[in-house]
Amino acid sequence: MQPRQPLFSVLDHLVYATPDLDAAVAEIEGRLGVRAAVGGQHKAWGTRNALISLGPRMYLELFGPDPTLPAPAARPFGLDTLTRARLVSWVARAQDLAAAVQAAAAEGVDLGEVQQRSRQRPDGSVLSWTMTDPTKPRADGIVPYFIHWGDSPHPAASAPAGCTLLALRVSHPEAARLHRVFQALGLDLSVEPGPGPLLEATIRSPVGDVVLS
Repeated sequence: MQPRQPLFSVLDHLVYATPDLDAAVAEIEGRLGVRAAVGGQHKAWGTRNALISLGPRMYLELFGPDPTLPAPAARPFGLDTLTRARLVSWVARAQDLAAAVQAAAAEGVDLGEVQQRSRQRPDGSVLSWTMTDPTKPRADGIVPYFIHWGDSPHPAASAPAGCTLLALRVSHPEAARLHRVFQALGLDLSVEPGPGPLLEATIRSPVGDVVLS
């Protein structure tokens, strides 16, 4: 079991998946009053993203298919069958990704293999990172996947500002089991019992507090 850390000290970003990225950018701009900036392409996944900063080292990622790229067998987060935009996962920072994988496995959660990823930003620079496998189910995204940015600049630093994450709420029918998983991973986040998986973020924006789920 790893020492528990305050949630906002390790929460890296939220993933808002959408079947249509341009539509999601317009939707979120209407709700938050801030327009997400183009992040770049993920060629291996056939996807692209757009970002809004939620703090110095925290951001909201709008994530969708890129119609200009070849479609892989399956895109992450069920994008190929997604019918509406929704919050599908959150991501935590970790210095030792292998240790996070082992801690989760001991509680019956498969974080997959640690992998190297990169994307080219609009200015031509390449952003590189290491992560656990985001395609693993992880209790429908209630358990985060993990990321380590290494020497790359954090994306929140260059994303449009004006929003702040106030709270992250999660619920699941197996709340007690997932509470043990979070303890093993050192994550200070409570899991509420509920009829189905729920991931809900409260964001303070220039137009007021907004709940995304």
